[in-house]
Parts: sequence; structure tokens; C-alpha cells
Amino acid sequence: MADPKLRAAFEAKRFIVSPGVFDMISAKVADGMGFDCLYGTGFGTVASALGVADAGIATYTDMVARMGRVAQGCATPLIADADTGYGGLLNVRETVRGYEAAGITGIQIEDQEVPKKCGHTPGRRVIPADEMVLKIQVAAEARRSRDFLIVARTDARTGLGLEEAIRRGQMFADAGADIIFIESPESEAEMVEIGRRLGRYPLLANNVEGGRTPILSAARLKEIGYAIAIYPAVGFLAAAAALERAYAHLKRHGDSNALPEQESYGFKRICELMGFPDVWDFEKRWAVKE
Repeated sequence: MADPKLRAAFEAKRFIVSPGVFDMISAKVADGMGFDCLYGTGFGTVASALGVADAGIATYTDMVARMGRVAQGCATPLIADADTGYGGLLNVRETVRGYEAAGITGIQIEDQEVPKKCGHTPGRRVIPADEMVLKIQVAAEARRSRDFLIVARTDARTGLGLEEAIRRGQMFADAGADIIFIESPESEAEMVEIGRRLGRYPLLANNVEGGRTPILSAARLKEIGYAIAIYPAVGFLAAAAALERAYAHLKRHGDSNALPEQESYGFKRICELMGFPDVWDFEKRWAVKE
């Protein structure tokens, strides 16, 4: 069942900051830090699992398995990327059912044509708004619990302009979406306008370091009408940089002995994070004594 805490947080008007997670290490680290919500990033998940671009290559099976593992391994509610719903209306229905059954709390679906692309890259095309409305209606009908949240994203801003993106946001809210996601506004002024026009609904801000949209503070986002900010790339960008530094040190020195302490999480801590104390306790109680 979907976790009711996330809907309650929205209803209480608490601003939500959600870090992007992309594998079980990132998920376990974020899960212990007191966030209201985790965001299962499609870009990061596809990159870490398949090593390819976020360009519609990952399947429903790829994503529901990976995101379901995150949801089941964490206590924090998870909103997970589901691209376009992986096809037509029947696919959307089965995607919603599958994500909800996997323990995920919310699903993000977008109005891009197939194959989709990351929202901060060029060449994105969108389907007719009426087709996306049907997808949202099917998604709303397919969920078993109202605590399973539907995030409706439009990528119309880049190709069709802000006015069309806002029009679609209103249509998606009318169709039953719980959270409205206008992807890739290109200035703070555009974000203010989105908040002015759609701020009566929970609005999502997508903060991508180096992306098309300015990154505003949580206080400023709340002030202009947003309810949640996701940071899908912050984890995998930091992880890639840390790996590059550590591997460069190893290549340069031939060992890891002088690796700065701040560059390593520590073997003891990672054992604790992954649950080895429970394993050791189990073995003490149940292992066969020789």
C-alpha cells in the first residue's frame, strides 16, 4: 500500500525537498536523513543500471524492479519516474498497478512522444494534450489507494511555449493529477507565473544542476507557490565526482592508503548501512557451531 504520510505532508502545506536516488546505496543514505520523500530518478537509474542515456531505452520491467527494490528497502515514501507510462492507455493502467503493488507511493508520467528524453535535453516532442488527459484519467482510476499520488508532467514549455505548458498543467489537474510538474521553465519570472496561475495545486520544481531551470531556495519556491522540489541529479553527480577523485588517486599512487578521510564513506559505516550487524546477530543465534 502507498504510504499515507506523503499525501498528509502535502495537505499540511509542508514544503517538501526530495533528493534523487538511483540505486540502493544512494537510497539507503538518503533514507536515514529525515526527508519527507525520495525521488526515484529515471536518468540516474538508467545510467547506473544500464549505462545508457535517459532516452526511452529503459522498459517498465527495468524500472519497476529497480524502483520497487528501493521502495521496499526504505522507510521514506518514494515518488518514481515512469516516463510516458511505457505506452498507451493499457500500459499506463498496468504501470500504475505495478508501481503501487511494488510499494511505491507516487508515479510521475509525462506527455512526451515515445521514445522520451530527459527533460533538460533538446529534441523533446509532446503528444496532444487530450491524449495525456486520458492517460491521467486512466492512472487515477487504476490506483487502489488515494494515497498513491499521480505526478503529471508536461514538457511543452521548450517546444510550444510557457502558455501551452500552463494550459496543459490546468488540464492535467482537472483530469485528476495530484501534483503538477511543468518541466524546464527557463527563468525565475516564468516560475513565478506558473505559481501565480497554478499555485492552488501542488506544484513540483525540478532542480537539475546545470539544467535549463534556475535553482531557487526552498523558501523562495514556497513563496511563489510551489509545494515540492526534487533534486534528481544531485546524488549521481556527486557520486560520479567522488568516484573520479578516488580512482584518480588510486591510478596516481598505486594504492588507497593516502586517500583523504573525507573522500571515503568508510568500510565500517557501509557495513552498517547495508545491514551487516543484523547478519552478524543472526549468525550468532543460528549458525551451526563446529
